[in-house]
Amino acid sequence: MVHYGSEALVVVDAQEGFFNDHSRGIIPTLVQLMDSWIASGRPLILTRYLNYPESPFNTLLDWPRLQEPPETDLAQEVSERADDAIAVIDKYGYSCFTEEFQELARQGGWKDIYFCGVATESCVLKSAVDAFELGYIPRIVTDASSSDAGENVHKSGLVVARRLIGARHLVTTEQVLASFEVPHSLPSTPA
Repeated sequence: MVHYGSEALVVVDAQEGFFNDHSRGIIPTLVQLMDSWIASGRPLILTRYLNYPESPFNTLLDWPRLQEPPETDLAQEVSERADDAIAVIDKYGYSCFTEEFQELARQGGWKDIYFCGVATESCVLKSAVDAFELGYIPRIVTDASSSDAGENVHKSGLVVARRLIGARHLVTTEQVLASFEVPHSLPSTPA
């Protein structure tokens, strides 16, 4: 049974610095999913990764990107929906599970958390695995997720996700939108 009050959608790091020829193709699907989600009245959360000079990404991986605009900016199509999100969470690591996010999840009574965005194999996957380990029901919206490193890396992330959170928790936008249309059956009243 779907608990509409318990579901949240997290659009992970849909930022200019992560969109390229490999990943930009998901934007129309993201927009469709976000618009339908917003119209349904469910909570939408956007995350934004911010790198910094002393970060492990910079010092251990020699990856200095996403330290300032325009790379850190949300993609325009996502930014246009930021006012409809309950929060835009800045994060400094892979996972969305910052203190702010955990407090929102607790206050919102979320149980089912849907994840999409960039990159499937890192921030989307790590957020979903953290949700799993913290007792939430994570779902990755596969066609609304991508990797800036290419389709093979996206698919590899989904292989790992199947092992870590379960194959049935990988869903498509079509499946998510179809769940909005499922009529709720009311409990039968004893005669």
